[in-house]
Amino acid sequence: PRRLAARAAAARMAATRGEAVGASIGYRVRFASKVSAETRVEVVTEGVFTRLILEDPSLAGVAAVLFDEFHERSLDADLGLALARDVQQGLRPELKLLVMSATLDGARVAKLLGEAPVIESAGRAFAVETRYLGRDTSAPIERQVADAAIRALRAEAGSVLVFLPGAAEIRRTEALLRERIHDQAVDIVPLYGALDADVQDRAITPAPPGRRKIVLATSIAESSLTIEGVRVVVDCGLARVPRYEPDVGLTRLETVRVSRASAEQRRGRAGRTEPGVCYRLWDEPQTAALEPANRPEILAADLSGLVLDLADWGVGDAASLAFLDSPPTAALGQAKALLGALGAIDAAGRITQEGRRLRKLPLPPRLARMVVDAAAAGAAELAADIAVVLTERGLGSSDVDLGHRLDALRSDRSQRAREARAMAQRWAQMARVGEKRELGRGADELSVGALLAFSYPDRIAKNRGAGGAFLLANGRGANVDPASGLAREPFLAIAEIAGTAAQGRIVLAAPLGLAEIEAQFADRIESRHEIAFDEASASLRARRLRRLGAVTLGEQPMTVAPDAASARMLAQGIARLGMARLPWTPSLQQWRDRIIFLRRTLGDEWPDLSDAALAASAADWLAPALIGKTALGEFPREEFAQALQALLPWTLRRRLEAEAPTYFTAPTGSALPIDYAAPEGPRLAIRLQELFGLDRHPSIAAGRVPLVLELLSPAHRPVQVTRDLPGFWRGSYAAVKAEMKGRYPRHPWP
Repeated sequence: PRRLAARAAAARMAATRGEAVGASIGYRVRFASKVSAETRVEVVTEGVFTRLILEDPSLAGVAAVLFDEFHERSLDADLGLALARDVQQGLRPELKLLVMSATLDGARVAKLLGEAPVIESAGRAFAVETRYLGRDTSAPIERQVADAAIRALRAEAGSVLVFLPGAAEIRRTEALLRERIHDQAVDIVPLYGALDADVQDRAITPAPPGRRKIVLATSIAESSLTIEGVRVVVDCGLARVPRYEPDVGLTRLETVRVSRASAEQRRGRAGRTEPGVCYRLWDEPQTAALEPANRPEILAADLSGLVLDLADWGVGDAASLAFLDSPPTAALGQAKALLGALGAIDAAGRITQEGRRLRKLPLPPRLARMVVDAAAAGAAELAADIAVVLTERGLGSSDVDLGHRLDALRSDRSQRAREARAMAQRWAQMARVGEKRELGRGADELSVGALLAFSYPDRIAKNRGAGGAFLLANGRGANVDPASGLAREPFLAIAEIAGTAAQGRIVLAAPLGLAEIEAQFADRIESRHEIAFDEASASLRARRLRRLGAVTLGEQPMTVAPDAASARMLAQGIARLGMARLPWTPSLQQWRDRIIFLRRTLGDEWPDLSDAALAASAADWLAPALIGKTALGEFPREEFAQALQALLPWTLRRRLEAEAPTYFTAPTGSALPIDYAAPEGPRLAIRLQELFGLDRHPSIAAGRVPLVLELLSPAHRPVQVTRDLPGFWRGSYAAVKAEMKGRYPRHPWP
């Protein structure tokens, strides 16, 4: 599965034969190979094998293919086995296939290979004691790992292998250990994929006599490697894995719990050469809750490269090949759509001439497209450098600005950097072969961001102006460190995002100019008119927008056409603001209150004029009255009243005054307004003297509802509230009369 393991396996086999690597035992990995005419056993990474078989389907000169550590289930491993099985069933029935793993379900693979025999070997393994230390999820994982490593160093003999999720955690743990360990006989060494080969080799080399080492490793040390002298493992229980989101075409790095199979593989590293101990940073019951095995990459990866490989193989339907797990239909569909957009396959899924050009570059299709397009503008070298930084972790620096990483790569004199630059030069040369097209811009005009955007136009992002927040063209949000210079850039082209799907963290990006976006992506930019309701002014605002996906590149104000469609939009906007914003008058509000009262009292024959009902039906009753208007301020009270009152059928208008009169006529002849909005029911505030001579309690709704009478003094101050006027005359009036007569002696009190 990995370059380090391939080199180590070749070295081990060569050593058992007393040979140098490159004689009968050799290897071939990305950036490096050691083979010769004598080579009989060639150790290759899964990606290298996939390219070998695609370029030579007959596998001329190859008698057998051994897939080691197949349980890791990389996309290349699954594809490589499917292609090899296809060759065996067609061109090469004599070809031998062997699939090896310590933890894989052998029966499934045997069935895939036509009921192949299953050979089991106990191998040589020593007893490993497991100790569970638990973990405080609120504390940094690096500090807990460092504590466990120091504890193991003191309690046990031998070297210690520590598993951490990624290079960042390794660096932080290394710093903590160097602060706390002062024993000169203990070496602290990192081990992860982005390190130079010589640094990796030092990590897996046994410690000299009298010395011990602490190896801080990612999952790279989980299998295929034996580090002599290691008899203690510290496992944090975490791994960093890529997760592809088909809906937005993004691959994110996520830190997840390891599977039980991975945990056992890690534990087994302590018992390779002698009995050992494994410290696990979780509680024992949690082991049963772990996933049984690693999720196959084919179920969670971007499948565009696989689909292009299959098209080159002449296969349009992945189901026609023997995959241990079938690729998801949705992911295959999205991969085909992307390849179609890149011009790599036609409508029938067949590879095009352009697709073959992309296939020649050992890169994911998006990056291959970038390098090929850049070659047309004379910028193949820069694009190839970008591609090598994106595909090789840890090259140059860890800066979030891709331009800074490229500068660091160019000045890096390490072996790995030199190999990477040489590989990039080969890619650039391959992309230039037969290139005659022109993109219309010179190499000196294409920025790093523009080239990156060729690969990821859906990740062009606009600054939201709030502390490093950006909106991507695919509609997602992401943040960059506010202290980074990129946080002040108006636009970015984003290469890599980590974090959650809802809100990502920008790991790698480059500045991008608006002029570059408009020049290079003119065919993707949409120009459209947009009308929106502005709540602050309660009016419609029209503008012409230029957009790349969800990103607005520019806008200019336009005049709103006062038609029926805009009237509907204005009505809906007013409804969202609330009915209180309409130009009510007291008399119109009372008119509505009367109808609301009658609906509540007499039933549904009366229309529903509540705020909720009016808002819900605004498009029906309010919008027609707003035709010709673009703002609430243009809506006169008279027209509003007319539109609202039209909701009351003619058949009910006469009954309205009879059932819920606007005024109550007192015995004195005064017309007094009735308050229909009072919480306790229709209410009448009236001077007590206006009711002299009235022996029946006033009511409305054909006598069904008595008015709530608020009896007032001559000075219009409340005296008493009653729903029973005759009872008031017979009872408490005498006491009220005595009090009022004293206060208002000039008024009659019969």
